[in-house]
Amino acid sequence: MKRFEGRVVLLTGAARGIGGAAAELFAREGARVVVTDYDRADAQASIAPLLAAGLAVEAEGLDVTQEAAWAGVIDRIIARHGRLDVLVNNAGVGWAGTAEDCTLDVWRATMAVNMEGVFLGTRKAIEVMKAHGGSIVNVASIAGNVGEPLLAAYNASKGGVRIFTKAAALHCAQSGYPIRVNSLHPGYTVTKLVNSLMESMPADEAEAYTKHVLGLIPMGRLADPMEIARPLVFLASDDASYMTGSELVVDGGYIAA
Repeated sequence: MKRFEGRVVLLTGAARGIGGAAAELFAREGARVVVTDYDRADAQASIAPLLAAGLAVEAEGLDVTQEAAWAGVIDRIIARHGRLDVLVNNAGVGWAGTAEDCTLDVWRATMAVNMEGVFLGTRKAIEVMKAHGGSIVNVASIAGNVGEPLLAAYNASKGGVRIFTKAAALHCAQSGYPIRVNSLHPGYTVTKLVNSLMESMPADEAEAYTKHVLGLIPMGRLADPMEIARPLVFLASDDASYMTGSELVVDGGYIAA
């Protein structure tokens, strides 16, 4: 049975990586999926294979840092489909930088996408979901659970997503809204973000960092995006109906070690 038959799902940062994999899974489970990305052309190109397979997907451009952009996208979804059932706040950015050498510009850019984008999306989703219910999944990171000296701004932003998710979940539950809000905490995954992080370092530092990371993962490898997408879809589904304010870690054993 398709778990999302008749439901409308919105994903941010979903032109590739974890978001792209999750978009495919939601669509194959019967959802009408709205794939958004900062670059609408990237979002449109990413859904071409899904459209060819006969799946119900569509694309929108979305700058998650802009309140008006969020209102526009969600209002258009409501106008077209009459409802929004699932929001996945997946869009994220990250740059290398310690507490000493991270610049203020990098700090603010990281917070704008990773924290403010999640806040804006969650707030707008609650507005349109509170009457009929829904599920919000905020993609945090194990960087929101444990520190990494080279990722000061990213750590702070994902730690913020982690605790904001709990605050939003409690608000919805205590207000009697039938909305669940949970966070997903992926470990290191083969994505553009991780690749970009490595590319931002000198070659010798990137090689040493990769070796360091792999040494900290008991399973000895990075995740494939689909290995993160499957737990994400679970969190959004009715299979997780008694979960709210929870954090689901999917990291190959990283933070257990």
